[in-house]
Amino acid sequence: MSYLEYSVKHVPTGFRKILHISWPLVIMLSAVAGIGFMILYSVSGGSFTPWVEPQIKRYAVSLALMFVVAMIPIWFLQNMSALAYMATLLLLMSVEFFGSEVNGAQRWIDLGFMRLQPSELMKITLIMLLAAYYDWLPLKNASQPLWVIPPLIFILIPVALVMRQPDLGTSMLLVAGGGMMMFLAGVHWGYFSAVLAAGIGLVASIFLSKGTEWQLLADYQYRRIDTFLDSSSDPLGAGYHFMQSKIALGSGGWSGRGFMQGTQTRLNFLPEKHTDFIFSTFAEEFGFIGAIILLALYVLIISFCISLALSNQNRFSSLLMLGIACTFFLYFAVNMAMVMGLAPVVGLPLPLVSYGGSAMLALMLGFGLVQSAQVHKPR
Repeated sequence: MSYLEYSVKHVPTGFRKILHISWPLVIMLSAVAGIGFMILYSVSGGSFTPWVEPQIKRYAVSLALMFVVAMIPIWFLQNMSALAYMATLLLLMSVEFFGSEVNGAQRWIDLGFMRLQPSELMKITLIMLLAAYYDWLPLKNASQPLWVIPPLIFILIPVALVMRQPDLGTSMLLVAGGGMMMFLAGVHWGYFSAVLAAGIGLVASIFLSKGTEWQLLADYQYRRIDTFLDSSSDPLGAGYHFMQSKIALGSGGWSGRGFMQGTQTRLNFLPEKHTDFIFSTFAEEFGFIGAIILLALYVLIISFCISLALSNQNRFSSLLMLGIACTFFLYFAVNMAMVMGLAPVVGLPLPLVSYGGSAMLALMLGFGLVQSAQVHKPR
């Protein structure tokens, strides 16, 4: 036994857990959050109010939550997966009765000190439940029809509740995240081919139902789709977001206009500059180079989670880590595609950068699960 191994072995358990935390992951997450603070300071006009100060406090609380979750044994979190999923499902149901409405959407529960969006928590607890399910299920049964039905039910129940809010973007992420978990768990690709065919049929039905009595989407969601297909058709109306975002992205060039020098942002041409379209704000001020640096940080975080998952011998932990990595990827990939005009506007934040509490809290809770799996893995 080496001196280092001997020293770690004789450190008290609590301190030993802290030593096993993946500190590079903590540093990378904090670096991304720091970029968010900087951009929010810029869009606030060089002030810590109204967005920077609350965001720093939220990150501090979320970071503390991550460390707390990291100290909880992974076997206990596995046993609590079903309970966590049910609790989040009850929160989603309560939105129907007690939720607060913003811009025509009823998605939040007002807790007084913050507005909680239960659908953000569902992205994490769904991953927990599916990881626990596939850890319990023998691998040879993963593709049998009887055992494919339960995870589909786990996914579709919250999707139906979220669609009622309405929140198409979060519904899509729940379906995509759940589907990725099933694929990683070893479900046969034939099921995904069937889902793809059904998805094509659903898209066709969505377009055919427009203007009929059985219209599947709300009018504003159809306007978003029309704008995505041809943003120049209504540049001052429904296409305004797309047009201004593209102008901001293009005007940044290679190195950007400079910190707090973005004209689209400073002159308030760019809508939702501190939330959904904050990436356009960042790219205008720091250009292509800055955007690549931020993207590289995101990729490093995902790569690190995948590396930790592959080195973990516990099936639940590995699936959990990979599921959190996939969810994180979907967040920034959809947001960046949205602001670049490659996907319809679905109202998803840029993770750890956009202003907001629920998404940050949910993601840091997810990374707390990753840390717990790393701290308590067999050694």
